[in-house]
Amino acid sequence: MGATRSEGRVQRARLGAYSMHMQGKTNTASARAALERKFEVEVDPDGLLPNEERKRRAEFARKAYYTRLALKSAEARRGRSK
Repeated sequence: MGATRSEGRVQRARLGAYSMHMQGKTNTASARAALERKFEVEVDPDGLLPNEERKRRAEFARKAYYTRLALKSAEARRGRSK
């Protein structure tokens, strides 16, 4: 009986997620905004740069961050394959 309730809960959750994505919505907007803000503060902690320049530098900081992650991931995969 517990498995049936659990399966129903999983199916309802899946239906909700599919419905949300079908409409082009996500629930990660605040997280993405916070990460973008983190990069902006990283490149301009005192808030002295013009907005356009801060955004430009934050974009490079974001690219550097994800490139670093990709490099670490590749190194880890190489280490496992030996």
